Amino acid sequence: ELVSRSWRAAIRGSELFKARQEVGSAEELLCVCAYDPENLWQMYDPLRDLWITLPVLPSKVRHLAYFGVVSTGGKLYVLGGGSDDVDPLTGDQDGSFATDEVWSYDPIMRRWAQRASMVLPRAMFACCVSKGKIIVAGGFTSCRKSISQAEMYDPEKDVWIPIPDLHRTHNSACSGLVIGGKVHVLHKGLSTVQVLDHIGSGWTVEDYGWLQGPMAVVQGALYVMSHGLIVKQEKEVSKVVISASEFRRRIGYAMTGLRDEIYVIGGVIGPDRFNWDIKPMSDVDILTVGGNRPTWRQAASMTKCRGTIFGCTQLRI
Repeated sequence: ELVSRSWRAAIRGSELFKARQEVGSAEELLCVCAYDPENLWQMYDPLRDLWITLPVLPSKVRHLAYFGVVSTGGKLYVLGGGSDDVDPLTGDQDGSFATDEVWSYDPIMRRWAQRASMVLPRAMFACCVSKGKIIVAGGFTSCRKSISQAEMYDPEKDVWIPIPDLHRTHNSACSGLVIGGKVHVLHKGLSTVQVLDHIGSGWTVEDYGWLQGPMAVVQGALYVMSHGLIVKQEKEVSKVVISASEFRRRIGYAMTGLRDEIYVIGGVIGPDRFNWDIKPMSDVDILTVGGNRPTWRQAASMTKCRGTIFGCTQLRI
């Protein structure tokens, strides 16, 4: 890009990426946003073991948190959420609980753009991509009002449409996973899972008895961090993969899958009876689960972000 304007235009142009798509050439990156600093995202390149800092998200919401994050079509999407900004003198929240804002980041053009707003403002909701469309479900519109409504976004048309509501709403945060092409919505503290196979057929309620804890999908399989162990979770069977006892005191981290690996990113070391300090972390630990023997290793630490992870997703370009 530094050679000349024409080189830069070629590298940032859509033709190069169409050609790369046709020959099946792609890069898989991780995008991460943490408590500190405010509204800043970093992108991790596993091939170069390198962190890249993105421009600050231009939302008017201070210290955006509790949002949904996904990627599709080579872009990063940040949806909804609210502020966890606290006045240091009074301890008051800033009152912005849920927004309907949607932002996309184009890593080729290196800029954020505001997209069509969701039908409903929401925070702490399930958010995932199915067949190139973004699906959001559940969550809260205010600190006391949980919702069952769901909606779907078409990135090409930049439009949201309502889809069948969840069977039930629960007064807890929820998250979304795609396994076997089906959307799964999980509520914190509940064993039941709401599953969407086809939009037309609506949601079904299943009780797989899955373990509670941070989850990651790696090559179509579900892994859960529970009681200091990494467990591979099949419908009703749990198989211990490896010990992860060093994460027992680490809270607020992200756990996500990339290729045949599980990434554990950031978080804080919480206080214990001997030490009341809270230590924000920028560490990145990787577990390779694709081989015969799972092994841990460390990657380069985040260079700007640290502490509790607000959002983490993989981005395929």
